[in-house]
Amino acid sequence: MAGAADQQFVTLGLGAEVFAVSVAHVREILDYQAPFAIPEGPSYLMGLTDVRGRGTPTIDLRLKLGLPAIPPTGATRILVLDVPLEDRVLSLGLIADRVIEVVAFSEDQVEAAPDIGVPWRSEYIRGVVRRDSAAGKGGFVVIFDLARLLTSQDAAALSQAA
Repeated sequence: MAGAADQQFVTLGLGAEVFAVSVAHVREILDYQAPFAIPEGPSYLMGLTDVRGRGTPTIDLRLKLGLPAIPPTGATRILVLDVPLEDRVLSLGLIADRVIEVVAFSEDQVEAAPDIGVPWRSEYIRGVVRRDSAAGKGGFVVIFDLARLLTSQDAAALSQAA
C-alpha cells in the first residue's frame, strides 16, 4: 500500500539499466514512430514527433547519456514529458528501449546520487533506489532530474526545434 510520502515513477529501460521519471511529468507514452528529422540539431535530437497535432522535439535518451545507438524494436517507446524549466515547461519526447512499469518509491528508499562509478554524468541523477528482482539479483533504479538532464543550451535548441 502506498504511503503519503510515496511518489509514483515510470520506469524505463536502456539496455540492462533501469531509469525512472516522475509520473507527474509524463503526459503520455507512445509506440515508437520515426521522428521528422531536423537538420543541424544536437546529435541526440532525433527530430519532431507528431503528438496530437503538435511537433514535439524528441531526443534519443541513449545518445544523450553517451550510450551507443541501437535500432528501434517493437518494445521501443516515446515518453512524452512536460519538463519544468526555470522559465517555462518544455514538452519533450524521450526515446527509451522499453517502458517497464509504474512504481511507487518512498522518500526514504531514494539514496543520494553517486559521485563516481556511473557511465553518465551524475548531475542528471536525482537519486537511486535499490531493488530486488524476482530472480534474486539486486539492482538499482536511477531516478532522473529532468530539468538537469537538459542543459540551458539543450533547452534552447529543443525550444527552437518545436
